[in-house]
Amino acid sequence: MTKTPDFAKVMQDMMASFPVDASAMQNAFKTQAAMGEKLSKVALEAAEKSTEISAKWAKETLGKMGDLSKAKTEPTDYTKAATDFASAAAELAAENMAAFAEVAKKVQMETVELMLAAGKDMSEDATAAVKKATADVTSVAKKAAAAAK
Repeated sequence: MTKTPDFAKVMQDMMASFPVDASAMQNAFKTQAAMGEKLSKVALEAAEKSTEISAKWAKETLGKMGDLSKAKTEPTDYTKAATDFASAAAELAAENMAAFAEVAKKVQMETVELMLAAGKDMSEDATAAVKKATADVTSVAKKAAAAAK
């Protein structure tokens, strides 16, 4: 009677013949985690600086509103106080928007630098992985050819 082939064993043997480099996956994960950490640092620094700018802006605006809310003796003094406040608020807005723009520019530059460095690292990792896989497959093919003879 014919014995039924064990396909599970055949599949295990076949999968064992294909080289799988777990270290490549581990290195890719480590690289991605490091990249995420660096990007998070950039984002957190930007958020911190933006919060400082916002708090400073609010404090300065509230200080200017103190002058605006004081009682005046002449009706024209109210107009002058409102005009002075509007002028000061516009100046504060321009200064603080420029500060926000500097933060955004810094974030953009740091992000581009990180992306370029990560692209270079990934390219090098991929090249090394392909070379190793090619060598492993060549080795397996040679063994299979030798076994077939």
